[in-house]
Amino acid sequence: MQASARKWLWGLRRYLVAGILVWLPILATIWVVSFMLRLMDSTLLLLPAGLRPQALVGFALPGAGLVFALIVLLLTGLLVTNLIGRQLIVWGEELLNRIPVVRSVYGGVKSFTESVFSQSNSFRKVVMVEYPRAGAWSLGFLTAEDVPEVSEKLGEPHSAVYISAALNATAGYLVIVPRRQLVELDMTVDAAMKMIITCGVVVPPHPAPEPQELAKPAA
Repeated sequence: MQASARKWLWGLRRYLVAGILVWLPILATIWVVSFMLRLMDSTLLLLPAGLRPQALVGFALPGAGLVFALIVLLLTGLLVTNLIGRQLIVWGEELLNRIPVVRSVYGGVKSFTESVFSQSNSFRKVVMVEYPRAGAWSLGFLTAEDVPEVSEKLGEPHSAVYISAALNATAGYLVIVPRRQLVELDMTVDAAMKMIITCGVVVPPHPAPEPQELAKPAA
């Protein structure tokens, strides 16, 4: 009797875990997408009250903020790609750079954004760093091949590595280490991010080495 009860409970637990594995990613995805849509809908507050979708059609339109945000981004892109738009951006940045606190925040965010979206961004390279102590390794993303002043002061090339925090890849810290201590990995940034966010539960497989070509017989 006890054996059958344990078997029944084990089967029930197995079914529950299987259901969680199916629904948890789906619910998490729905929550993230809903949060992003609500965030985009808040951009509609920039419009006059009479021009908002709720005033025009009589009810709220989910996702209208996303369409509005895309239109704003496209118009902004068209504006800043011509001479007049670029000059306006220069004047605006000069104004922001005169405000003590704002210039630090704006300059840091602008530099980070340009680095992330740059085609030559070295953030796409995954490395290992012996951190926070000898014998313990952390996954990181190479953000600068060389930091000239640090390399000159310490007498050898040093690189900048961004190490993401587990569960929250947007938080982390920057370490500057000798280039000779970096171990470059073949895994992609997406695979490394997935491993970091899941605290190592999802480990990307190591690609099998390509078979070497057989030596051709001499003619």
